[in-house]
Amino acid sequence: MARIIGLSGGIGSGKTTVRKLLEQLGAQTVCADEVVHELQAPGQPLLKELARTFGEEIIQADGALDRKALGDVVFNDAVARAKLGAIMHPPVVAEIVSRAQKAAQSGTPLVAVDIPLLFEGVKSQTGSAVALDYDALVLVWVPRETQIERTAERDDCSPEDAEKRVAAQMPIDEKREMASHVIDNSGSQEETAEQVRSLWESLTAE
Repeated sequence: MARIIGLSGGIGSGKTTVRKLLEQLGAQTVCADEVVHELQAPGQPLLKELARTFGEEIIQADGALDRKALGDVVFNDAVARAKLGAIMHPPVVAEIVSRAQKAAQSGTPLVAVDIPLLFEGVKSQTGSAVALDYDALVLVWVPRETQIERTAERDDCSPEDAEKRVAAQMPIDEKREMASHVIDNSGSQEETAEQVRSLWESLTAE
C-alpha cells in the first residue's frame, strides 16, 4: 500500500517545485488548488451555488469565476468568509480524499497531497489535514526574508505588499516545528533535488 504524505509550505517557498520533483521520481500527487479550480469551473454546481450566495457579479462574461471579485466580497467580511468556507470545504475535502485514495491504489509507492493550509488544518484539526491518515507531513521551507523576496518577484508587487501576504499566513518557522520532514529550498535547485531524492528514498524504503 502506498504511503500518503501531506505536502505544504508558505507563500514563496517553492512547494510546487518540490511536488513536481516528487512526480518525476514516480509519486502520484493530488493538488488542492487544482481541485478547487476544477470544482469552480463553469457549469459546475459549486460555481452556481457561489453565484447564488455572493451575487452574479462574481461571474465573468465567459461564465468563469471572477476570483478577484469574490475576494473583494469576502476579504473584509468574516461572515462572508465563513459562508464561503461552508460551501467550499466539504466538496473540496471529499474530492481530495477520493483522489488520494484512488492514487494510493495505483501501484505507486508514494502519494503526495499538496495542501497550502495543511499545517493550519493540523493545528485546528480541520479539513484535509484530518480527513486523511498521513504517514508524514512535509514542509518546503525558506527563510521569511526569502518568502518576501520571491513573492514580490512572482506577483510583481512591492516588498511591503509581499510582506503583508507572508504575514497573513502561519509563520513558516511555526510550521517547521510541526513537520516530520523539512525540505530546505533556500539553496540551489540541485540541493533541493537532492533533498527530495533523499526524502523519496526514506519514505519508499521497505
